[in-house]
Amino acid sequence: MAYSSDLTDAQWKVLEPLLLVPSKRGPKHGNDLRHVVNAMLYISHTGCQWRFLPEQFGPWTRVWSQFRRWSRNGTWTRVLVAVHASSRTTHGRKDPRPSMVVIDTHLARGASNVGVTFHNQGGPYGRTNGAKRIVCVDVTGLPLCVRVVPASTSEAGAVEQILDDLARTGADERLELVLVDRGTAQSAATRLSAKFNCEVRRVGWDEPPRNENGAKVFRPIRHAWRVEVAHGHLVRRRHLARCFENTVTSATGWLHVAAITEVLRELC
Repeated sequence: MAYSSDLTDAQWKVLEPLLLVPSKRGPKHGNDLRHVVNAMLYISHTGCQWRFLPEQFGPWTRVWSQFRRWSRNGTWTRVLVAVHASSRTTHGRKDPRPSMVVIDTHLARGASNVGVTFHNQGGPYGRTNGAKRIVCVDVTGLPLCVRVVPASTSEAGAVEQILDDLARTGADERLELVLVDRGTAQSAATRLSAKFNCEVRRVGWDEPPRNENGAKVFRPIRHAWRVEVAHGHLVRRRHLARCFENTVTSATGWLHVAAITEVLRELC
């Protein structure tokens, strides 16, 4: 039985060579690797628990162990950068690496899980217990880099972590401009500009836009609105309705799965 969350043949053709990295122990799942990935996408889209995974995907422990392995060894980060570069080429961009990115965060409430979790108090007045999801997009509006941190992480700290990730993966080769919202202080933006050798620019309205009658109206900020749209697309996955994970690594892994799915949808 096929599910609407399953990879298409075109999508698997793009993803397969990125996941089949040579190993000393040989292939981990053989020809079943596609079913393992489809199982992860099923959980991402439906939000079901590991133990309720349909039997056709095989033992849930096998899928869980592979997801954990890819989350820990940086596979998801590498795959997202690779498919994003392919997507830029498809969109007609001259270079696979962007010269401008937009970074913004989204606060997700944490689920009440048993045991120790990384969730803490954050958001306005520190009233929300959960996690902060950081998304970085380019001019195409597709995710280039994502990360999950505790909710108490400052905006400047979140931007710095994403820029570190971009530098680590080599995605910042052409980076000249980084747009952030006004949650990042000007002093922090100046410090980050010097550290990463690019301009970190704060954007936002000094005064709320108003119509001819003086009433406040919504008006998107140029380029910055793209990251808001990306956040909206990512949370369509049921598994991201809240932050159900107890570790930063696992939560970031699921955000990567959603981001990769979104880029593949546009690419294929």
